[in-house]
Amino acid sequence: MDAEEGQSDGDIASVMGFSGFGKKARTFDLSAIFEQTRRTAIERSQRVLEERENEDQMKDEGGTPHSVKKSLKSAPASARKRSESSSDSDSEIGPPLPPQHNPEDDDDEEELVGPPLPPGYTAHSEDDEDEGEAQDEDDDDPVKKIPDTHEITLQHGTKTVSALGLDPSGARLVSGGYDFDVRFWDFAGMDQTLQAFRTLQPCECHQIKSLQYSVTGDVILVVSGNAQAKVLDRDGFNVMECIKGDQYIVDMANTKGHTAMLNCGCWHPKIKEEFMTCSNDGTVRTWDVNKEKQHKAVFKPRSFQGKKVIPICCTYSRDGKLVAAGCQDGSIQIWDRNLSVHTKYHCRQAHVPGSDTSCLTFSYDGMTLASRGGDDTLKLWDIRNFKKPVNVANGLTNYFTMTDCCFSPDDKLLITGTSVKKEEGNGKLVFFDRTTFQKVYQIDVTNASVVRCLWHPKLNQIMVGTGNGLVKVYYDPLKSYRGAKLCLAKTKRKEKHTEMLAQDYIITPHALPMFREARQRSTKKQLEKDRLDPKKSHKPEPPVSGPGRGGRVAAHGGTLSSFIVKNIALDKTDDSNPREAILRHAQAAAEDPYWVAPAYTQTQPEPLFAEASDEDEEADKEPEWKKRKI
Repeated sequence: MDAEEGQSDGDIASVMGFSGFGKKARTFDLSAIFEQTRRTAIERSQRVLEERENEDQMKDEGGTPHSVKKSLKSAPASARKRSESSSDSDSEIGPPLPPQHNPEDDDDEEELVGPPLPPGYTAHSEDDEDEGEAQDEDDDDPVKKIPDTHEITLQHGTKTVSALGLDPSGARLVSGGYDFDVRFWDFAGMDQTLQAFRTLQPCECHQIKSLQYSVTGDVILVVSGNAQAKVLDRDGFNVMECIKGDQYIVDMANTKGHTAMLNCGCWHPKIKEEFMTCSNDGTVRTWDVNKEKQHKAVFKPRSFQGKKVIPICCTYSRDGKLVAAGCQDGSIQIWDRNLSVHTKYHCRQAHVPGSDTSCLTFSYDGMTLASRGGDDTLKLWDIRNFKKPVNVANGLTNYFTMTDCCFSPDDKLLITGTSVKKEEGNGKLVFFDRTTFQKVYQIDVTNASVVRCLWHPKLNQIMVGTGNGLVKVYYDPLKSYRGAKLCLAKTKRKEKHTEMLAQDYIITPHALPMFREARQRSTKKQLEKDRLDPKKSHKPEPPVSGPGRGGRVAAHGGTLSSFIVKNIALDKTDDSNPREAILRHAQAAAEDPYWVAPAYTQTQPEPLFAEASDEDEEADKEPEWKKRKI
């Protein structure tokens, strides 16, 4: 059978064009290996015990164990080899020792009882055990996981940074502020100068309220003080813009979009095309990126009396099934995403009425909701029992309608920022334990309010936006990954200076003597030449003689109207009596009436013209200088 299999393998190899199928895999007898290891360990432990007994015996006799070693070294080589071979044949079973092994080190080894340790494993001393216990304590203490040993500062501008967004991979950061600018930061592309690679104003003269990357990280939702939200791609180019609704329609559900200023917006955590916005028109709307002319659904928050309430912030639950909104009357209202009429959870007195609830965020397990109120509180809610908060923290000053709160990646801490007035202290980033809700840690960020905060779960870095235009990134070189660590490793590129040769001369053709114009020795001749040139001397045009040409009339006037007045209206060539001038046509009109007379022949009498009186004749005889000029 083996010969037949070998022949068939050879035939297949020759047909497929290669020499063989490779070497045959080695096989190991595990039971024999374990038995050999056990016997070796037992023999080694016995040899160590015998050596210790010999050392004790030598000490009693007054010698030292080193004398035994010296006697062995001073013995002839043949005897040493014979003794080593006999001892090896008697005691050692297994593979030979490596060539770099020093047999003298065996005397200093500690006693080993039991089977040898597996490869890659070292015996733990008491110090190692202490380190392990300390590491366990670090795992139990969430404060020691806060990455705040190092920080970098990104200069967004001089006004409040009101929006921050990190893509899911943590490679890019976007920041927006009250200066209408949106800046793009690339951690992998930045060097130590920490400059943004792009700055734009997507919403013209409107403050940026919220920025967020989608689940896939390919587009960014931009929510500003405008009534229309925008979606940009990763490089800042416009993808879509929501339609604006009709502000004259009373029922906001019948309009296609928002009619007032936006307050907040966020992406759906599961569906990459869907996002949500809330506005001062009293609605929360969901949108589809591919359908910018119409919203998907409308949620209308209502007060206890059924009146319209303005939502300040909105968010999705972690699974995307719930839609939550924090309203201006202090209530928190939560809907089922597929049922937009009645709320599923509703707390009327969540915060003080009239205070703006600036942030809502769900924990990673989806059972807990944190709310940051405008009444200087931070509250923790269990949505299964939404009547009263689980924990409350007071005294957290809040001056902004977009102050953040968020959970740590391990869901054990809750962080938020505090606001301060100008030159009245430092804004702080405060950390609370989720279970006890005790303040366990705080960071003094800068001498301005802390508005935005993000704790990215993949990078394990904390991004903070402040009221003086700074974006601070806190990280730990040992606990954080990529992000800010990438740009600090890059040095600033040196500018390449172009070397110029000072000895080279550039000669233009007109610089040669044969093409050079003769230099004027005096300015008088040049002035005379310029005077003859009509363009240089601005010589006025001579008067037109004759009827006129080129749109210009003769000496009678510069315009056509003056020419007509002087030549036609004031024509004095006809000095005859006007009565005689009219009566010249009387005979022709009577013999052959053509224009007016035929129409009145039946009704009008014959005209009788008065004869010239003596006064008219005397007037005609007046001298020329007495006649009135017309």
